[in-house]
Amino acid sequence: MERHNLHGEPRLFDQAARFQVAGRTQLHAHILADEATQTADVALILNVVLTLATLAIFRATLTLPGIAGLVLSVGMAVDANILVYERIKEELRWGKTVRAAVDQGYHRAFVTIIDSNLTTLIAGVLLYQFGTGPVKGFAVTLCIGILANIFTAVYVTRLIFDFLTLRPGTKRLSI
Repeated sequence: MERHNLHGEPRLFDQAARFQVAGRTQLHAHILADEATQTADVALILNVVLTLATLAIFRATLTLPGIAGLVLSVGMAVDANILVYERIKEELRWGKTVRAAVDQGYHRAFVTIIDSNLTTLIAGVLLYQFGTGPVKGFAVTLCIGILANIFTAVYVTRLIFDFLTLRPGTKRLSI
């Protein structure tokens, strides 16, 4: 049974215990996840950190439209990771080695990732050019997020996969 304070609200200790259980569950799920999931998580977190850091450098205020731009850029980052991983899976199904599958997977997904991100970047620049107030905030955050996305989805994840697959004796990739 839940205990309440004088105002009828759940006690802070009970709420903290619930959050701790939820956090531990997420941590265990992350530890048990495969290499591809962990790589995608690192890329997404780095994407958000780079976007927020760039906004902080420009002393920009994160408003609701800016949060929407951040959410859209994170969605684009998820899409880029899915494209790469599906291409790698295709290459592995065709019987290629792990190293060759990673190389071809990134090679085949690169054009699609650049195309989708460049199209969104052009739309963001146009929104910034012709928009006012909140639309400009959305456009700035979106453009910064898209540039961070290209860096994390193409280069950071590739660097991690290169580290994982260039180790001697790597015959299998959990994806």
